[in-house]
Amino acid sequence: MYPTIYHVFLDLFGLDWSPLKFLNSFGFFVAIAFILASWTLGLELRRMQALGIMRPSARTVTVGLPASVGELIGQFLLGFLLGWKGLYLVLNLAEVTADPPGFLLSGTGNFLGGIAVGGLLVYLRWREKDKAKLPEPRQEEVKVMPHEHAGNITIIAAIWGFIGAKTFHWLENPDQFMAFLADPMGKDIISGLTMYGGLIMAGAMVIRYFIKHGIPAWSGADAAAPGVMLAYAVGRIGCHVSGDGDWGIVNNSPAPGWIPNWLWSYDYPNNVNGVGVPILDGTCYPGYCTVLPHPVYPTSVYETIMCFALFAVLWTLRKRMKPAGTIFLLFLFLDGLERFFIEKIRVNVPVWGTITQAEIIATLLMIFSAAGLFWLRRRSNTNGPQETH
Repeated sequence: MYPTIYHVFLDLFGLDWSPLKFLNSFGFFVAIAFILASWTLGLELRRMQALGIMRPSARTVTVGLPASVGELIGQFLLGFLLGWKGLYLVLNLAEVTADPPGFLLSGTGNFLGGIAVGGLLVYLRWREKDKAKLPEPRQEEVKVMPHEHAGNITIIAAIWGFIGAKTFHWLENPDQFMAFLADPMGKDIISGLTMYGGLIMAGAMVIRYFIKHGIPAWSGADAAAPGVMLAYAVGRIGCHVSGDGDWGIVNNSPAPGWIPNWLWSYDYPNNVNGVGVPILDGTCYPGYCTVLPHPVYPTSVYETIMCFALFAVLWTLRKRMKPAGTIFLLFLFLDGLERFFIEKIRVNVPVWGTITQAEIIATLLMIFSAAGLFWLRRRSNTNGPQETH
């Protein structure tokens, strides 16, 4: 396993670049996942605009105003954080790279560096706004194209997705929530995420954004759905590469002849969570030198393969399915179906007998989406043919 991108370069290329320890492997793939989701969303919003399904919206902006106090305070806080952590990192690289997550979440930093960079950003923003300042500020109406919302939608999904994923994880593991309350700056804040929590919370806030900005909610959800499935597939690559605990139950049975051993069962050496027993033979990365005592099903690999295939299905059908909302509901059904069955061999905390939280949510998603598809089809038949998008 590769806990950070540093370990990837060290193992594959023999390059010992300590700053790469700041790039967590899981986080790296999550970032790629969001970029791909944003890209596919932008493509779909452009296509729907060309078909007349979506139209530009108008926004009124005031031109020629000086920098506001809020803007300058925001710039200072951002600069202070960058300078506070950044200068200390430069001056104490060896110390910091020994435990990057611990440093980032600690109260350690360089105060003078924070003041200097914060002050610099305040000055640059003030100068930028001062150059564009008008004697009499005026209001202008700006057209916002549908695809121009893709960046904002991605940011909203990332922020609320993290909040939802963390909240649902704490609901499953209340002991970890209590540990967080005892140590809010602990490294556990960036580990332990529940996918369905992120999906539900991010989905709700994105739908809210659609409605607020005049984007048809069903069509907007259809535009986003394939990219979400693609992002899920890429995110699961990060789970496997880092060994973040998203694996299956113990699998000691021999692999069939047609499947590689690592795809049948895997023991996740050097996993990022430090789970297992000490590695006595083979590659051992300091701070991560553990391996599972028994091999398990690599369920993150299975989910990656299935979700790439489901993305291909959704991407292929997106122009053929009608009415609006069909692709989104089909996404929910397929995602629920995939997750329900993978839970049978996946490690998770039961919440009711042997049933996990993910199984309950997956079942509800399948029921809701099937009912929604039936309702959309019935409404379509009642109201006449609907436009394919």
